Amino acid sequence: MARAAYPVAAQKFLCYMTADLLAGSVRRKGPIASATRRKRQALERGQVSESASISSGIAARYATAVFELAKDGDGLDRLEQDVDALDAALSESGDFRRLIRSPIYSRGDQGNAIAAIAAGMNLSGTMANSLGLMASRRRLFVLPQLVIALRRLVADERGEVTAEVRTATTLTDEQRASLAAALKASVRKEVKMNVAVDESLIGGLVVRVGSKMIDTSIASRLAALQNTMNEVG
Repeated sequence: MARAAYPVAAQKFLCYMTADLLAGSVRRKGPIASATRRKRQALERGQVSESASISSGIAARYATAVFELAKDGDGLDRLEQDVDALDAALSESGDFRRLIRSPIYSRGDQGNAIAAIAAGMNLSGTMANSLGLMASRRRLFVLPQLVIALRRLVADERGEVTAEVRTATTLTDEQRASLAAALKASVRKEVKMNVAVDESLIGGLVVRVGSKMIDTSIASRLAALQNTMNEVG
């Protein structure tokens, strides 16, 4: 009887413990708590990194296919117009971002919606058909990475590099010209800048060119200071 009852009791205990952990009712103190928290944070970072890597891989495959089709059909100028339109929609429309990410929408819902959006945005046949295929395979969630990958492919084809720039405030024409000149001198290629305002930076800017990033934002400095203070404490 005791042997038979043990697995049931153990399972109940594990269920109760898991529920308590999820509810946040289990609290540890001292070094053990810190170590556990650090392990959990490291695991979460690893999961996010793995998910981002998978999304980037899927986007890269679709981007290569779309790019090759566009070169043979609508042309790179038309493709670039499509990419600009999609980038603007992703930045400006919360409904559009929810459409591509939410599991609530069925494949059919996403397909119908993306077809209507493509028509309304006057996207090329190549892009519209590609988005329809992505919807049928539930791959629309990689659209932000697809936009980035396509920009890089177009830039590489033209011998350019693309700089993703986030600024705390809108740059003046003079500031944009100075930044473009500085980046061109640094990479020794023509530089196309995609500039977006991000008020969370507080001040300064963040520039990413390929795998290189320059972060002069005040938000980054404050975060670094906060981390230093936490380590000291």
